[in-house]
Amino acid sequence: MTQQPWLHDLQIAVDGPATVLSGWDGAMGGGATGWVVDDRRLLRTLAVTLGGEVAAPVAASSVGDTARFWGAARHLGSPGPDPTVEMHQTMQVRGHQLIIELTVASRAPNDVVTRLEVELGADGTDLSAVKAGRTPGLSPQVEVEETVWWADERHRTVLQTSPSPSMSEQSDAGRVRLTWPLQVSPGEQVTVVLQLTATRSAASAFDADAGSEACDWTDLQVAGDDAWTGLVRTNLTDLQHLLQRDPVEHEDIYAAAGTPWYLTLFGRDSIWVARMMLPYSSRLAEGTLRTLARRQAQTADPETAAEPGKILHEVRRSVYAEGDLELPSLYYGTVDATPLWVVLLHEAWQAGMPLPSVRELLPHLHAALGWMAGAVEQAGDGFLRYVDETGHGLSNQGWKDSGDSMRNADGSVAPAPIALVEAQAYAVQAAYGAAELLAALGEPGADEWRTWGADLAQRVRERFWVGEGPDRYLAMALDADSRPVDGVGSNMGHCLGTGLLSPQEEILVVDRLMRPDLLRHFGIGTLSADNPAYNPTGYHTGSVWVHDTAIILRGMAQAGFHEEADQVFDALVRLSTRSRHRFPELIAGEPVGAEPVPYPASCRPQAWAAASAAVLLQHAQQRG
Repeated sequence: MTQQPWLHDLQIAVDGPATVLSGWDGAMGGGATGWVVDDRRLLRTLAVTLGGEVAAPVAASSVGDTARFWGAARHLGSPGPDPTVEMHQTMQVRGHQLIIELTVASRAPNDVVTRLEVELGADGTDLSAVKAGRTPGLSPQVEVEETVWWADERHRTVLQTSPSPSMSEQSDAGRVRLTWPLQVSPGEQVTVVLQLTATRSAASAFDADAGSEACDWTDLQVAGDDAWTGLVRTNLTDLQHLLQRDPVEHEDIYAAAGTPWYLTLFGRDSIWVARMMLPYSSRLAEGTLRTLARRQAQTADPETAAEPGKILHEVRRSVYAEGDLELPSLYYGTVDATPLWVVLLHEAWQAGMPLPSVRELLPHLHAALGWMAGAVEQAGDGFLRYVDETGHGLSNQGWKDSGDSMRNADGSVAPAPIALVEAQAYAVQAAYGAAELLAALGEPGADEWRTWGADLAQRVRERFWVGEGPDRYLAMALDADSRPVDGVGSNMGHCLGTGLLSPQEEILVVDRLMRPDLLRHFGIGTLSADNPAYNPTGYHTGSVWVHDTAIILRGMAQAGFHEEADQVFDALVRLSTRSRHRFPELIAGEPVGAEPVPYPASCRPQAWAAASAAVLLQHAQQRG
């Protein structure tokens, strides 16, 4: 039985389409570890020894494009409890390059004479196979010539070293062992640098390059203690190195969803990141809008879930297959990316996006609005719905896209087609925003879209509320039979600040979110702890997602619930201090003692989790 490898105990660095994952000791050789470029693992093995032994790992840290390691070579140098020979390892990802620096430093009173050996293992495994836990096939042949190199179906990888090793030899067909004799004087250090460069030899469906140089948020003014500045700086650095360039137009950038599994363009994720970052980066919003608009569906195709006007869910470099899931490289199976794209356009315009740039996107705006109206009309009951018609696509097509996420109060799974409450809220917000934008630009349709949004809001008001009196709350969805999916979940929090709710309804939503079955120690849970299906380590059935909590915080603040927003703010700050300031994609819903419990397969960094730092920063600035 194969299982998805876990990530929670790995060190991870990323830049654009490339990422490197290793153990606490800086080694690669099992699970998800390796150097991945363009969704292909090119380096499977990295093993470093000094005098035939591995340095004892002591500390490690990774932020943005760099991972650092500190080890003690206890078998070298002076005898006794205090280590006197250190091994420092740094791995930096720069687009299609991986630079590994190995430094041996000595505090011993006499010269340390030893040998440094590095073994590298070639690979060409597709990322989907790595994620599925499948055993890699035959490794590419490593050629040891003037330079060391290997090639798979899509890349040629070349190794350069400084200084040159005294010996380079194949340890087997897919591995090479490099040796350097070292003599380190007291108080001195010796450094060896390995540089791996991958060159594309065959095109994929989406050859995006790194965009980290396009945005630099280091000049943001962040006042506060080390914990607060660490939260902001660490996550915005991570986000910067998740930026990619549109292969069609390199000036346009967007945030790839996360590493290692989602290091590509995702409609919903990239839009939310751009919205969160809009107070600090207009370029990211404009690039995201244009990148997605270029790929807006023009025709209907059930296999890709495309419909005219629809914004994509994801675009990958090849077909993505995992279990029963098989997604084409360009896939439109999302119900919310299209209204969210409209919301982002409106917000970017409000933030000062140049009018010529806004006008260029008007045809895409009209197409997106047309898809919204058509989808609601086609549903029959006046709501925005989704259903997978292929049998191998996503069964749930909102952000909670796992197959078991839609739960009734009795714990049962709701049948599709599903009408998510947050998707209706996004559509209402999109309609109101589009009406304002169209009126300002002298375009027709403003009154019609204002009425359309108000009518949808009224239908939600009539159909989604369940419970009585002060215990009334919004169901997370309507099921295939238009019955409320009455499990208590975080979905309702996304409705705050969208224009869907009346002030009294917002009070009810906020009150329900703040109860202890949802508001956990480190954030807001995806599902109430009182639900029979609650599982604190369930992907969407009790876990806490950073971006979900940040979106709710944002909505609370916009709706004027500042004290409640402060409590949610405090929960995320607590999580930051307990996670080395690097927000994970999600955590378990319950801690162990005072520590968060990792969701072991959680991506780090994940773009919308990293961008949540901008939500916290804006809230702190507004609160003074």
